[in-house]
Amino acid sequence: MAEQLTGLADDRALLGRTSTAERVSDILRSRIADGYFPPGTRLSEDGIGGALGVSRNTLREAFRLLTHERLLVHELNRGVFVRVLTVEDVEDIYRTRALVECAVVRGLGDPPYALESLSAAVAEGQSAATEDDWKAVGTANIHFHRELVALAGSERTDELMRSVFAELRLAFHVVDDPHALHEPYLTRNREILESLQRGDRRAAERLLETYLTDSLERVVEVYRRRVDSAP
Repeated sequence: MAEQLTGLADDRALLGRTSTAERVSDILRSRIADGYFPPGTRLSEDGIGGALGVSRNTLREAFRLLTHERLLVHELNRGVFVRVLTVEDVEDIYRTRALVECAVVRGLGDPPYALESLSAAVAEGQSAATEDDWKAVGTANIHFHRELVALAGSERTDELMRSVFAELRLAFHVVDDPHALHEPYLTRNREILESLQRGDRRAAERLLETYLTDSLERVVEVYRRRVDSAP
């Protein structure tokens, strides 16, 4: 935890003069998503509050916000922990993804579509794979699907899926072989992008449906094996 708190202190400047629970929760959410605080980690009020220079009340409100987003869990007489997902949680995340992401593609309307950010996410993943950085490939994969959702132009949908994707990252951090998990989706993301570039949203939706079905099976398989083998 000492090393984590030292790094967290670097984020103190992001808070500015007025420290709010929302800003603190943004920082902690990003750190959790990046695997800085892995699932099961107990979060120290004194340590994190000191590193960020915020009051106990502000930090507790940030914890409350992240608990509402299902990223943290409060255990009576033990403290606040980064949530460890169940297999049922992972399955529910993918149900939500299928409902939202496929609906976004289905409702895109007539081409051309604004695909610059989607293209950048594909390039980000390919670059990370070249560097053999498979955790970064997983991050790029999340970026791709976040930008796909953003094509709907809905702040509410973006907000909903921000939480869903952050939860998904909790599952990714438990997986012990990110290379095997993420490599197949480099090609699949590119195929979805190419379909949208051609203006064929129906083909893109079919590819996305298959993608999410296969991804669910793969993630649940490796996640169940990893969780079952944990002490």
